[in-house]
Amino acid sequence: MATQSTTLTDLKDLRDRRAGAAAPVAADSVAVSLDDPLPEPKIDRHGRAYATGRRKDAVARVWIMRGSGKITVNRKAIAVYFSRPVLRMIIGQPFAIADRVDQFDVLCTVKGGGLSGQAGAVRHGISRALTYFEPGLRPPLKAAGFLTRDSRTVERKKYGRAKARRSFQFSKR
Repeated sequence: MATQSTTLTDLKDLRDRRAGAAAPVAADSVAVSLDDPLPEPKIDRHGRAYATGRRKDAVARVWIMRGSGKITVNRKAIAVYFSRPVLRMIIGQPFAIADRVDQFDVLCTVKGGGLSGQAGAVRHGISRALTYFEPGLRPPLKAAGFLTRDSRTVERKKYGRAKARRSFQFSKR
């Protein structure tokens, strides 16, 4: 017990001794870290930002550019490709969080998985592309969880089992 209180006293003394020389350096380093500029936008020569989104087995390649809010998926309008309103809502979430509804046109190609996984992949790709186009949008999209790749996938089937975990029906006779 006495050893711990001595250690704390020693650390306090050490801090007090260093406070005179270290205080200006610490203040400068804080000022520098607060004034760090945002990263440069990653925009190609056509004025587009590109990102890849993934969800389950689906992979979406997404390009966004300034426009009127038109979203094209595999050369089809979003209402044709994703006919369920819930899937269209999922895709529009990044724009709603960032207050950029109807300000960007989206062109994406998606393959693999089902419609739900593809919608999640497009949302992930749009979120990443928005952060490349406007780096200041990263904090709200990150807080909403749109920049994190949802890594849940279907568990593989095991031998000796009917499915991944289900056993065959037991028959006593």
